[in-house]
Amino acid sequence: MHKVIRSEKVKQALEARGWTQKVLAEKLDVTGQAVTNWLKGDGFPRPDKLLKLASTLQLGFSDLVQVPAEGQPVVAFRKKAATKTTEAHIAHAMAMGALLKPLVPFLPTLPALRTQIPSASIDYTFLQAAASQTRSRLGLGQDAVLGYEHLIGEFAGNGAVVVPVMWGELKNHRNALHILLPQEQVTFIFLNLDTRLEDFKFWMAHELAHVFTPELAGREEGEDFADAFAGALLFPKPMAQAAYAEAHRLRDASGQIKVLQRFAGEHSISIFSVFCEVNRYATAAGLDALACEDKEIHAVRNGQRGTLVSESLFSPLPPPPAKYMAAAHNMFRTEFFLALQRMIKSKGTGAGYLQQVMDIPLQDAVALHAELSS
Repeated sequence: MHKVIRSEKVKQALEARGWTQKVLAEKLDVTGQAVTNWLKGDGFPRPDKLLKLASTLQLGFSDLVQVPAEGQPVVAFRKKAATKTTEAHIAHAMAMGALLKPLVPFLPTLPALRTQIPSASIDYTFLQAAASQTRSRLGLGQDAVLGYEHLIGEFAGNGAVVVPVMWGELKNHRNALHILLPQEQVTFIFLNLDTRLEDFKFWMAHELAHVFTPELAGREEGEDFADAFAGALLFPKPMAQAAYAEAHRLRDASGQIKVLQRFAGEHSISIFSVFCEVNRYATAAGLDALACEDKEIHAVRNGQRGTLVSESLFSPLPPPPAKYMAAAHNMFRTEFFLALQRMIKSKGTGAGYLQQVMDIPLQDAVALHAELSS
């Protein structure tokens, strides 16, 4: 896919600010010749520079980059609470998607027959039916505890490549990043392991919903459906019905919260997920809502945070590259690092590619590259 910077948009943005190309180069910490080459179409900025260019000039990806519409990656974020997805975030993710394209030929043959949910809706009955069908396909009953290991096979079986990363718990905008390459019919799912165990399954289920509904990827209705599907899959109607019946008998908020806590602990999910599904069940059934409120549930949730997935997988942290990649391959059944290894040995790809395509520090990319090259 040939990508070029929309030079006219950049020049307009420079003129509006009274800047020269030299000033822009200084702000981006690149040479003046690099900027000249970008504007002539003789070069293209790396993802980190593209992100900085977008934020510096306050231009969105579509304004900044000219690329055939059919070749554009489709991106979706599972964001952290209270964060906002900006045009700069989207530009950076789109650049990562463009860089993933050369990796696709080094992946194994992906399945052509894939599960899809047509005409997806957040209607309660529709969601429960979709969740029930998914659980049946996984060999799980409606009241069984669903583990994230149950979901992993669904990604591999539907043309999605899981990329477990450690992006940090507090400083990163994303919990997960979904990049669909429409022409190649491949989806990359970046999952942040520096997240709490009780939330991790929800994010995986959320991303699985995106895999099942590719036509909704990158759209607000896609995010709404993914959230609703994840809740229904992890805590379906029979569980919500049982939790409601037990909690509602107690009447007082503190007693109800203890019931919800117990169900959340038994199913290794967030108390907020249990609370939401119980309320959705009550609304659909025409029953009274519980006495406890959102703010009380959030207070309990924030006061009882579990361990990080990365902490449960690796001790000590950070793990050496070999152990990290072995866990990615064996536990998440991903071919991502094997494909990288094939690419490195075939094309001599450097550590800089790993840094950009995984959005990780250069020193981490160098260590991974050394392991993959050995």
